[in-house]
Amino acid sequence: MENWYVPITIVPGIGLLLMSTSNLLLGLSNEIKGLIVEQANYHNLLERKLQQLKLLNYAMVFLYVSVAFFVISGLIAGLYQSTHVMGGQLPLYLSGVGIISALMGILLLIMYSFRAIRIKQDQFKHNF
Repeated sequence: MENWYVPITIVPGIGLLLMSTSNLLLGLSNEIKGLIVEQANYHNLLERKLQQLKLLNYAMVFLYVSVAFFVISGLIAGLYQSTHVMGGQLPLYLSGVGIISALMGILLLIMYSFRAIRIKQDQFKHNF
């Protein structure tokens, strides 16, 4: 892997995804807290929102794992670029795992988005 810096350049983009996901997680957590304080008949809604919270947590885990693999891949490729001790394949495999992990995180965020829309629509129908 001649371009050892390629995996490292992906990290800031994933960092932005992590930051926006943590903001979503915080907002959802506050919304759940508010529903719990009201103690109205929101049992079904709370269950759905807790599932959403779980989705966001899983997405963040996958994104963090992808960052770790990209950083390790870039470091190994950069450190062993001249010596070829690793055969050049390990950084490529680590980058592949990082890509798969990032895609899993993104897919979970997409699922979260579609479910969030359905939950909001159901809340709107229930209130009116």
